[in-house]
Amino acid sequence: MLNVIVIVLLISGLIFYTGAAVGILRLPDFYTRLHAAGKMDTLGSLLMVLGVALFNLHDFLWTQFISSLKIVLILLFLFILSPTATHGIVDAGVRAGLKPWTKEQKK
Repeated sequence: MLNVIVIVLLISGLIFYTGAAVGILRLPDFYTRLHAAGKMDTLGSLLMVLGVALFNLHDFLWTQFISSLKIVLILLFLFILSPTATHGIVDAGVRAGLKPWTKEQKK
């Protein structure tokens, strides 16, 4: 049963990563591309890292529990850093003078 949950989490994370890649390629400007990448990447990372942490607990030994706890702490660190990095990149785009896309503009 645990293996099925792990597979579902990993495939779901892969779907979100694929959505982020499609968003980067299809969206019209810097800000919308970064929004897609930032949101989808964070959720994809959550699902995949939780899948890895659960897979690590297959025997539920103390050392595996500590390893899974470290994996979850890395995930929390990622949740702090990913939005912060996205905000910093958007701020750099604003300072560089990048204008948001409007409907009147062509792609």
